[in-house]
Amino acid sequence: MSLGFAIDRGGTFTDVIVFKPNEEVEVLKVLSVDPSNYADAPTEAIRQVLERESGKKIPRGTPLPTDSISWIRMGTTVATNALLERKGERIALLITKGFKDLLFIGNQSRPKIFDFDIQIPEVLYEDVVEVDERVLILEQTKELVGDDVAIETAINGMKVVVEKRVEEEDLKQKLKILKEKGIKSVAVLFLHSFIYPTHEKRAGAIAKAAGFDYVSLSHEVMPMIKVVPRGFTVCADAYLTPKIMEYLDGFQAGFTDLSQVRVNFMQSDGGLCEMKSFRGSRAILSGPAGGVVGIASTAYKKSDKKPVIGFDMGGTSTDVCRYSGHLEHVMETTTAGITIQAPQLDIRTVAAGGGSRLFFRDGLLIVGPESASAHPGPVCYRKNGYLTVTDANLVLGRILPEYFPKIFGPNADQPLDKEASYKAMEEITERINAFSQKTFTVEEVALGFLAVANEEMCRPIRTLTQSRGFNPSEHVLACFGGAGGQHACAVAKVLGISQVRIHKYASLLSAYGIALADVVDESQTPAQLVYEEANFSKIYSQFMDLRSTSIAGLKTQGFSESQIETKYFMHMRYEKTDTAIMISSDVEKPEDLVHFNEEFRKTYRREFGFVLEDRNIIIDDVRIRTRGKSGYHVERKIQKASEDQKQAKPKSQTQVYFENCKFIETGIYLLEEMLAGQVINGPALLIDKNSTIVIEPSSTVTITEHGNVELQIGNDVEKDLTTGVDPIRLAIFSNRFMSIAEQMGRILQRTAISTNIKERLDFSCALFAPDGGLIANAPHIPVHLGGMQYTVKFQIDHRGIENIKEGDVYLANHPLAGGCHLPDFTVITPVFFKSIQNTPVFFVANRGHHADIGGLVPGSMPPNAHHIDQEGASFISFKLVDEGKFQEEKLIQALKAPGKVPGCSGARNINDNIADLNAQIAANRKGIQLVTSLIEEYSLEVVHAYMQHIQNTAELCVREMLKRMGKKVLEATGKSQLTGEDYMDDGTVIKLTVEINLDDGSAKFDFTGTGPESYSSCNAPRAVTMSAITYCLRCLVEKDIPLNNGCLAPIEIIIPDGTILSPSETAPVVAGNVLTSQRLCDVIFRTFDVVAASQGCMNNLVFGDDKCGYYETIAGGAGAGNGFDGRSGVHTHMTNTRITDPEILENRFPVVLREWKLREGSGGNGKWKGGDGVVRQLEFTRTLTMSLLTERRAFQPYGLHGGENGKRGLNLLKRNGRAVNIGSKASFDIHKGDILCIQTPGGGGYGKDC
Repeated sequence: MSLGFAIDRGGTFTDVIVFKPNEEVEVLKVLSVDPSNYADAPTEAIRQVLERESGKKIPRGTPLPTDSISWIRMGTTVATNALLERKGERIALLITKGFKDLLFIGNQSRPKIFDFDIQIPEVLYEDVVEVDERVLILEQTKELVGDDVAIETAINGMKVVVEKRVEEEDLKQKLKILKEKGIKSVAVLFLHSFIYPTHEKRAGAIAKAAGFDYVSLSHEVMPMIKVVPRGFTVCADAYLTPKIMEYLDGFQAGFTDLSQVRVNFMQSDGGLCEMKSFRGSRAILSGPAGGVVGIASTAYKKSDKKPVIGFDMGGTSTDVCRYSGHLEHVMETTTAGITIQAPQLDIRTVAAGGGSRLFFRDGLLIVGPESASAHPGPVCYRKNGYLTVTDANLVLGRILPEYFPKIFGPNADQPLDKEASYKAMEEITERINAFSQKTFTVEEVALGFLAVANEEMCRPIRTLTQSRGFNPSEHVLACFGGAGGQHACAVAKVLGISQVRIHKYASLLSAYGIALADVVDESQTPAQLVYEEANFSKIYSQFMDLRSTSIAGLKTQGFSESQIETKYFMHMRYEKTDTAIMISSDVEKPEDLVHFNEEFRKTYRREFGFVLEDRNIIIDDVRIRTRGKSGYHVERKIQKASEDQKQAKPKSQTQVYFENCKFIETGIYLLEEMLAGQVINGPALLIDKNSTIVIEPSSTVTITEHGNVELQIGNDVEKDLTTGVDPIRLAIFSNRFMSIAEQMGRILQRTAISTNIKERLDFSCALFAPDGGLIANAPHIPVHLGGMQYTVKFQIDHRGIENIKEGDVYLANHPLAGGCHLPDFTVITPVFFKSIQNTPVFFVANRGHHADIGGLVPGSMPPNAHHIDQEGASFISFKLVDEGKFQEEKLIQALKAPGKVPGCSGARNINDNIADLNAQIAANRKGIQLVTSLIEEYSLEVVHAYMQHIQNTAELCVREMLKRMGKKVLEATGKSQLTGEDYMDDGTVIKLTVEINLDDGSAKFDFTGTGPESYSSCNAPRAVTMSAITYCLRCLVEKDIPLNNGCLAPIEIIIPDGTILSPSETAPVVAGNVLTSQRLCDVIFRTFDVVAASQGCMNNLVFGDDKCGYYETIAGGAGAGNGFDGRSGVHTHMTNTRITDPEILENRFPVVLREWKLREGSGGNGKWKGGDGVVRQLEFTRTLTMSLLTERRAFQPYGLHGGENGKRGLNLLKRNGRAVNIGSKASFDIHKGDILCIQTPGGGGYGKDC
């Protein structure tokens, strides 16, 4: 007897497929976590099999005999769980001096923009040591460093300046202290080590000599540019790999001797590796990767080459992927808040699975993201669990307890508890009926929750397809995972897919894919070369060097040359852009590299809609994937049905609930009894011992020759075209509207070429009603929330709705037209529908920050502007596209117009402006397609009705919050009126009085008493005030609500003309959007007395000349609140843009980042401490024009309830030994060797420190 085991240890269940010598296959599932019965699920599953096969009792806890085991292949969540639960090894980080807080700050954005208590997963390291070493890029620093420096050649041929070698004695002393603290693992991260690893190697050798158990070097883990994600990755490796080794040691200890058993583990890239090579950074997607290999091997047919969408619905989440003949990889993903930079299969995850919890809030049915997990699990698991998707399926008869494993209850021996599920669903139904205008049955509510869950699970599928230029309806859906079959028909219908394939091992397909996988070796090296024929020989040599090393490694594992196959990849991008695409082509000789160009252009055009003819193509890295073919392919044919057996007969009948059919008689069929060629007509349940496939009415199943399931989707259900509010459809439409805005954003990010939009994510996308009212605004940049609708409404009023034609696209940025400041270009497109020819039925729009639009200074953010014309090109209602024709010539003239203003220039890079505007047009085009599709699906009347219902829901939530706040204030002060004020650095007061009507939950926001229009550019257009109020209201509600026009419906806003919040037409406004908006938030939150002031600033820094231009906003401290400290080093309130990675910054711009750390002690003290600001020191290597727009340099961020104020910020210019305070706003020339030091404000504290 010789057994093979393919094992997928998931979050809820561990799936096992046993391959036997006679080609028999056995499958089983065990709970992944069952501490009262066993310590390790995979070992327990193997024990059960060995016990059955041998007929001998093997007590739990005793080592398992291995004489009958040939191989074990496993995908495991050990690394993922350790990361999620923060239970890895104690580690320290060694990092370049000046950057000790680099990974704490990360990209400075916050994951949930409306949370006062900003929760960002903590860094993995326990201690950090700054190492005195530094390497610079010669190309950007040669004017600074002079001739008397050590210049060396990096591994990619670039020249680097070794400014400071590792200070070894100092490092040894610091490592000694770490050892004394009990730290066993070390991660090493030095700037530019991806091309110059010498210093990391030396530090690593010193750490190993000091006796550390594990040392991880960033250039070995992933030699790619971007020090922040590389840093997260090397820390994850140092943090997780020791735990994996510990798990593997324990796993091996569960057996008598594994030396003669081939044991492999699945990696995130879909390939297997030897047990000894299994590393933490490559293990995050170990389990899900098996599913992708499974669908690639079982669902994709080379005969028709129809692409496949993999849909893996498990207990805690759903993974989706796409396969079109090759595995699709990405190089960067985020798990548990940690960015991992490594080759990984492109798998998108949504927190909706069988164990997703069900809620009813504010008229909406909500599924997840919270999960009941394996323990305690759903209500039906008999462990006092929570109401979940699994319970809903059970209530509807789609899961039959008698066919489900009896593994529940305290002793893991009872069936599912349907009665408990029904009772829990009954309770939530009562709450829904008490809120709703109509009465729902328990089954209607259960089905409604499934519809919402299906819509949630379709969102990542749309992202994977539509946002990359693919139509989901042109795919096959391959369902797997324990819960996938229950949702296959419904998900396919939502996506318009007509064909579903479900493998006979669908509930264990990840395990099956692990059995089918090959052993893979991945390696890469940085190139940083222009793609041109002169570099082909060098690139080819890099490929061949990588291949030789990789093949040698596979040969040591027993693979012959004939079993080894190599694929070649380049990470390619256009010069001055940041999105690299992974391109593959065959390479046998240097001349073959020419094929990469064609493939790159084809892929770029499909994904982004255009190519850049006048740009060099840059090769960031070259990579190879070498695989030793070793998959165990077992597809046995099953018995064929005779003619009279073709129509399958049910085993028995049951009652199952379907939409529009209620409970109907449904046949039960057992998959193991099916014959090849048999047909099942829905409704039916097709069951095996591990899963149930729900076949809806009018859908048909055919059994293939191998016993797999081919499902043809029927369209039996007519859409409910009633327009009355229904909480089930309300949740679905809320999802769909938001999905439209999100997908527009993804298209804009992917198709734009500027760093501001593509990397810093300084944009927003939204859907608007026919009257211009906001319906859905994806939560991108808060300062854009709510404000864009005034731009859309202006165009309608200015042009006249009857004059807006199909094919028109409008551009606006002027405050008169609802703009927030001139660099933010808003592009608006009307949506027409075939049945209504003359009037737009919706509008779509997006707003993006353009790097330069002319004006006084490069970057178009002049601190010294006194008239709006000095801030750059302005557009009130510019027809960008006139009935389908792009008005390029008129646009160029308008962009050049600022050059006529004294002291000003026209836009300095018009080609980039045009490229980004085309990207904005493309994003709107995607929005139109999605809106039109929604209308075709439901009818215009229904979509318009739910547009209004969604706005009413948001309005209701805001009214309830205001009533709650008003009552609290009334009890404390005797009146429902609140007041607050704060000051700009020039002394201008912003004053607010809020009067709340407790009867209807309305409020008046009155800014009377606010100071006059500013001579500087701190004037805030009305749209900015609207955005600030919308943002603050959403924060005060403290729960997810639709972001739309309804949020402002209960609010009356009074802004006196001539103030800083309602300036004259010619007033400059560039700082109003980025600075005054932040003070507005401080004033509103002070008025409501909820949270101390955050840094109150975006710290805008712009520099450039005729060769380059750069813009960044810099993080600070968040304010503390009742029960939480403020977060340090993060963007707050009205912005959430990312910061440029230090290695990108130093590679592309004439600057050296000398220091980037937290400003310790700058947060206000209190019972709850304010967050610290940051220190950012930049040394410049040639003369440039510098502009600074900052605030809180005079007035401190306030504390609340006895909490101390945060420290004010400080801007210093260091030149020739002097340090000069240059004030909060300045524009000046900065010269070679000058150092600009920005110290950002801290957040205020909350409560007295006792």
